[in-house]
Amino acid sequence: MNSTYLLLGSNMGNSEEQLKISIAHIKKSVGRILNKSSLYATAAWGNTEQPDFVNQVLIVETSLSASETLEGILEIEKKMGRIRTIKNAPRIIDIDILFFNREIIDQPHLTVPHPEIQNRRFVLTPLNELSPNLVHPVLHKPIHVLLENCPDSLGVKKF
Repeated sequence: MNSTYLLLGSNMGNSEEQLKISIAHIKKSVGRILNKSSLYATAAWGNTEQPDFVNQVLIVETSLSASETLEGILEIEKKMGRIRTIKNAPRIIDIDILFFNREIIDQPHLTVPHPEIQNRRFVLTPLNELSPNLVHPVLHKPIHVLLENCPDSLGVKKF
């Protein structure tokens, strides 16, 4: 079995409901949810002229490979009505693979760990809630240290 950390985010419609729906899909097609963070309201990152996001991190146990997990979450996004337009546009659902086991993957369609974890407070805050001592396999620092040193000043608060 594999262990993966997924980041869920939504800022269109009823975001809390969108996350619940995506979790049901993840349980069906990706794997068993071992733990989930609280929900966090976060200011939009990158394109700030849009509604705040609701974000959550899940720890999922899966028999799928990293590439198969990516295929599964892209299919969930599609089923839920996500349409990819411009980078950092509003999203009904966004699901990112943050970590996959302790693997380092650098492929054209998949980079794990997610390359921006250390720069995004909205990722580090729920990750820190679940696994503060998890060591980033590339940066060799625990999540709590990455959060303490995060350059992102955007607000993140429990939803």
